Amino acid sequence: MKPTIHVIAEAGTNHNAKLETAKTLVDTAVSAGADSVKFQIIYPEGLYLPRFWQSGRYVPNEVFQKRLSGMLSDDDYRRLSDHCRHQGIAFSASVFDERGLRLLEELDVPYIKLASCDLNNSRLLKMAAETGRPLVVSTGMASLGEIEHAVSAILSTGNNLLTLMHCVSVYPCPTDRMNLAFLDLLKSAFGCQVGLSDHTESSLAAAVAVAKGVSWIEKHFTLDRMSDGFDHAYAMEPESFAGFIRDVRACEIGCRHQIEKLGESERITRQRARRGLYAARDVNAGEVVEATDVLVVRPEAELAPNQIDLIVGRRLRLAVCQYQAFSLAALEL
Repeated sequence: MKPTIHVIAEAGTNHNAKLETAKTLVDTAVSAGADSVKFQIIYPEGLYLPRFWQSGRYVPNEVFQKRLSGMLSDDDYRRLSDHCRHQGIAFSASVFDERGLRLLEELDVPYIKLASCDLNNSRLLKMAAETGRPLVVSTGMASLGEIEHAVSAILSTGNNLLTLMHCVSVYPCPTDRMNLAFLDLLKSAFGCQVGLSDHTESSLAAAVAVAKGVSWIEKHFTLDRMSDGFDHAYAMEPESFAGFIRDVRACEIGCRHQIEKLGESERITRQRARRGLYAARDVNAGEVVEATDVLVVRPEAELAPNQIDLIVGRRLRLAVCQYQAFSLAALEL
């Protein structure tokens, strides 16, 4: 059965401004089995102040400069989108301003991601919703009231193609701080699809999220955690990332409803692990079976331990040899 949980391979800005590195990230996401690969299209002037006014003078914003030097061009993203198409994986991005939105529309992405920092940015949320495309919105750092306000802003546009991603904006985040019970609240409060933006360093939180019925999971990955940049240090390297997705898929299959409770492999185990009713001695035809005549031991037999009252006190029609299983056919009617 085809997987139903959409796994986003979050490449972010881990390309370090190199198109070939970005393409390798795409290839890594494909090999790992992700459903889409997502970058962060950040135009620094749309997210940061270029300089701060401090003590009567302007001071350069170092983050602005780092983001500027870490950018891919719009043409790079066009080539990257084409590469994803050729590799058979969906391309999308987190966007932080109208310019990024327009680029995603041009690239005809299957969804638009809004980061936790913009949950209270109603103007951007509405602009994204007005594209009519599915929105994936992270909820890190937000109160329930702020999430409600964001959802209202999105729904006011008539776009109800919304997935809310539970997120704890700690990098990395210890599993015991993930507040995974909040997934249940998101689902019941807003009635939309929910997902997990996972910043932990294992697959434990994702496994719990799968059991709680999420539809989307997002995970940061990188080619090298030692690389210089904003997100490398807490992202998963290729081997770990592939293992993470394998765990998600295994949990997804394990949580599916199965028509038969008892599968073939478990039936095989049951044959050796369950007990049956066996003769402790040679019991002749015409004898009445006593409790001491019955062994309740492995392997499974025709009669189960909870059927012992069917034979104790009953007369045998057929002889039963020592260590032979009792059967209904051996009993007198």
